[in-house]
Amino acid sequence: MANQFVVQLKNEPGSMANLAEALAARGVDLRAIGGGGIGDAGHVIMTTADDDSTRQVLDDGGYVYVEGESILAEVDDRPGGMARLSRALADAGVNIYGHLFLGRWGDRAMFAFVVDKPDLARPILERKA
Repeated sequence: MANQFVVQLKNEPGSMANLAEALAARGVDLRAIGGGGIGDAGHVIMTTADDDSTRQVLDDGGYVYVEGESILAEVDDRPGGMARLSRALADAGVNIYGHLFLGRWGDRAMFAFVVDKPDLARPILERKA
């Protein structure tokens, strides 16, 4: 899977449009995207079809961002599934920079995480939580 980018945005009209237009102008296809904002701060979490071009767009635009390996994780699709997984990461000293919901299959949900310590997180995320 492609790298995941967590990009800081201003929480104001046009911030997402500006980023999406810059990516489109470079021919970058978005593969997965999520985000939000509170107060003045916003963010987008995304994977694209071209990490190098994405990085160049972000650098050229002066964006503050974190880039990291997307690590896939299956989570129980019921109350407490994400709680157990995020607690296991926290107990291991791993900070979650972002995660993307990828879909549901039966009683499982699939997420892609980007974290500060992928080597510690990988065994936790890649087991069937």
